[in-house]
Amino acid sequence: MDFKIIRQLVKLVEESNITALNVQEGELKIEITKSAALPSQQLMQPVQIPVQQSIPVPQVNMVDAKPLEKKEPSVSDNERIVKSPIVGTFYRAPSPDAKPFVEEGHSVSKGQTMCIIEAMKVMNEIESEYNGIIKKILIQNAQPVEYGQDIFIIEVS
Repeated sequence: MDFKIIRQLVKLVEESNITALNVQEGELKIEITKSAALPSQQLMQPVQIPVQQSIPVPQVNMVDAKPLEKKEPSVSDNERIVKSPIVGTFYRAPSPDAKPFVEEGHSVSKGQTMCIIEAMKVMNEIESEYNGIIKKILIQNAQPVEYGQDIFIIEVS
């Protein structure tokens, strides 16, 4: 059994209401217990979790619980994809009642603010690296974005 898995199991027991954990993988048996400050009648019974080999798990978009598709949108030679430089929440306008920074079909200049991505209560203005026209806005307002996720397609001039 991998030592990292054992450390994760210990952390699971420490951070939960579980007082004991028994794990068996083949002939290897591990029991992790902690002393509890609760009266004995309130102690939880030990939990047994079977350990299996690592299985790749697809990334899931928690908004709609569908696997995230990692395919690149098709762009022509004169179009560029703008990707999110950070993880956060995408906002098209500086405030809920303000007009969006850009709309599809609008011209943008290099250095012009196109959106805000909020990360840890900090509003990060995302500026255009190109002169051109916004061809497509790929994220809905107030939706979470991942690092490197496509957010705009710009036709460069």
